[in-house]
Amino acid sequence: MSVDQITAFFGWGSVLSIAALLFTTLTLMLMRSWVIPLHSKLLGVGEDQLPVLYFKYLANFKLLSLCLFIIPYLSLKLMGY
Repeated sequence: MSVDQITAFFGWGSVLSIAALLFTTLTLMLMRSWVIPLHSKLLGVGEDQLPVLYFKYLANFKLLSLCLFIIPYLSLKLMGY
């Protein structure tokens, strides 16, 4: 596998992870009145606790995306590949 292929892999991984993060964030923001009761019943968590859990989930997803895809992609790009 060449460095160009690895760079392309991290680039597309970054795009897909950012798209998934954006989709999840918009879904939680725009469909809050529908999503919170559904998750409350599904997971057995109180409706008052879910916004905190959503925030933690989005923060962890963002950190994972940064560490696994975006930082390696930017590093390879800065190195000139």
